Amino acid sequence: MNAQTEKLLLEGEAGAIEARRDVPAGAAPRGVAVIAHPHPLFGGTMDNKVVQTLARAFVQCGWSAVRFNFRGVGASGGVHDEGRSERKDMLAVLRQVAPEGPIALAGFSFGAYVTSHVLADLWDERPTEHAVLVGTAASRFTVAPVPPAAHLRTLVLHGEQDDTVPLSSVMDWARPQTLPVTVIPGGGHFFHGQLHLLKELVVRHLQSGA
Repeated sequence: MNAQTEKLLLEGEAGAIEARRDVPAGAAPRGVAVIAHPHPLFGGTMDNKVVQTLARAFVQCGWSAVRFNFRGVGASGGVHDEGRSERKDMLAVLRQVAPEGPIALAGFSFGAYVTSHVLADLWDERPTEHAVLVGTAASRFTVAPVPPAAHLRTLVLHGEQDDTVPLSSVMDWARPQTLPVTVIPGGGHFFHGQLHLLKELVVRHLQSGA
């Protein structure tokens, strides 16, 4: 992402997990945010522009941002497992880069689906300070409900004209939870031309003190 981006090679159930870490300049980080990328079988990697935009937003707000490649992507070992073992990958990254202290979780598309389950799995033992779910793949996977106590800490962003994951499917997931969804007018799945707005909405959420 920038000249100071640190390359990491972490350990996972299926072998190595390739990762990158960016930290805010100056003061010590407020915590560690782990960010999950879109579907590996459709070109998704930790270098996806939406994933990098999320990382920049967290760094701007004083968080260390760690993005990583799921199993079978880049230098990460293993093979794609439709999200089941990818949850283990994300948990393995968390344990190694943030063994203690405040954490935040974020994901885009397939990564948002994985993040929803990690958020639910961790909540009782380690509450998440912030969660950001972008382009949540609710039409393609069974996305976990957000723990009720995490609603105010969770930002769900979706493009109005997303033709990969219809907005209606995300609303169908959010409605039973009474979970708000922030809709970017005219936005597509990859937010072409709107990444700056996406970043500003995430920054606003992180600075809200929720």
